Amino acid sequence: MNDATMARTPWHLWAVGILTLLWNSVGIYSYMMTRLDRLESLEMTAEQIAWFESFPVWANALWALGVWGAFFGSVLLLLRSRWAVTSIAISVIGLVGTTFYQRFMTDIPPELDSIGLTAAIWIITLFMLWYALRMRGVLR
Repeated sequence: MNDATMARTPWHLWAVGILTLLWNSVGIYSYMMTRLDRLESLEMTAEQIAWFESFPVWANALWALGVWGAFFGSVLLLLRSRWAVTSIAISVIGLVGTTFYQRFMTDIPPELDSIGLTAAIWIITLFMLWYALRMRGVLR
């Protein structure tokens, strides 16, 4: 495919890619702090740390799919790769599983239970998937 047949990259792709990359970096930071046993440095209580440590392997795997899928989805969007759609779709699968585990299979410590944050994560992740699907003509 030559330059004449490729769609121009719209300015908003860069804005969405950079903003979602920054947002998803927070998710990566949170995930990595948990996996590297650094929750004390986030000033979490023993009860909160115990809750994170109680996650079964499958819930941790879904959490990883969610955060890493979204992070790499943002990177792939910035690279204009068609694989951004797949990566973000994987992140939605991870988000479904993580939300199911947290909402229906465990008791979230009250100070960690933020419906607003959960809603923001869902809205941004679904927006990313919608946006990547809309940009298929620009992605290669």
